[in-house]
Amino acid sequence: MFGFFASQEKKMRANAENWLELADKVWHYRRDQLTEGEKTEALARTQELRDGYKQRVDAARLKLLIERLEATLRRVGGKIYPKTALIENVEFFLVAAIVILGIRTYFVQPFKIPTNSMWPSYYGMTPEVYRQPEQSPGPLKQALRFAVLGAQHKEAIAPESGPITVAVYVSATGQGGKLIFEKKPGRSWLVFPATNRDYTFYINETPVHLQVPEDFDFDWAFREAVGMTTAQLAEASDRSRRGANGYRWVTLDRTAEKGKPFISFDILTGDQLFVDRFSYHFMRPQVGQGFVFRTGNIPGIAQENGDQYYIKRLVGLPGDVLEIRDFALYRNGQPITGARAFGKNARREDRYPGYRSSGLLAE
Repeated sequence: MFGFFASQEKKMRANAENWLELADKVWHYRRDQLTEGEKTEALARTQELRDGYKQRVDAARLKLLIERLEATLRRVGGKIYPKTALIENVEFFLVAAIVILGIRTYFVQPFKIPTNSMWPSYYGMTPEVYRQPEQSPGPLKQALRFAVLGAQHKEAIAPESGPITVAVYVSATGQGGKLIFEKKPGRSWLVFPATNRDYTFYINETPVHLQVPEDFDFDWAFREAVGMTTAQLAEASDRSRRGANGYRWVTLDRTAEKGKPFISFDILTGDQLFVDRFSYHFMRPQVGQGFVFRTGNIPGIAQENGDQYYIKRLVGLPGDVLEIRDFALYRNGQPITGARAFGKNARREDRYPGYRSSGLLAE
């Protein structure tokens, strides 16, 4: 029982501290607008509570002094007190937003890996493919996976039964077949403007559209869904009829069934990082470190993809000579060091495919 009364007294003293702080705030903001009588009353009620607090009067007496001060503040507080809950919440969120923006601009910024250019060190958006129609998740499971994994479900439903045809482009560098797509405006999280890739399939001669985020590697999902590598897709396109713009029409070795998805997958969100925006003002980046940069001032990338955030691993400094030999990256004639990923790529361990020369050096 003694502990209960001690707890009540402690709470009431904390409450008194808050009211004294509020009374000082009202006084400093409003004293030039108060009448002499209001000033006298406000100071008297505040001093009463302060004296009671210092003298450690009991909780009941402290509560009475707080109520007397509150009644006075309600009369003389103007816009400072009393405040509505709406005003207090708006103030709180404005201050929080300013603090967050300051931290994000000058110190640390949350960053989601958009693409798989550094896979498997960092994962961008990756697909989880459902090869059989009955494996596709229902609405409840889709909502659950979205809440837990951030998974967005995508599928293309066949309007009729028949063969599936796609348009394929084979690059001049011979890197395999890629599906043709158009860029279309869309929405991210149903609110923010974004750009999507729109892929068109044909069931017999009926088009079926499927849109995915611009940064998502849909060719990866397609390969897993149909079981064809990019090389096999390119080979199939060589045997197919040519389209008007140099692409090829490829009819897949499978048929769609009316009313069922002929391709179904979830887009799993990319890795989440906190990017340090502060350290590089005082220290130079080291070989092996990952870093984030914008592409707006890089003509070859900006002309193609605009001003975007890229994440890469630093492999060289000014004056270094880089070369690739047998899937290994060499820096100034020696195997590069500075990150575990360098060695894994050279040995082609786990999922690291090794370094390849394609005109650009990536991780």
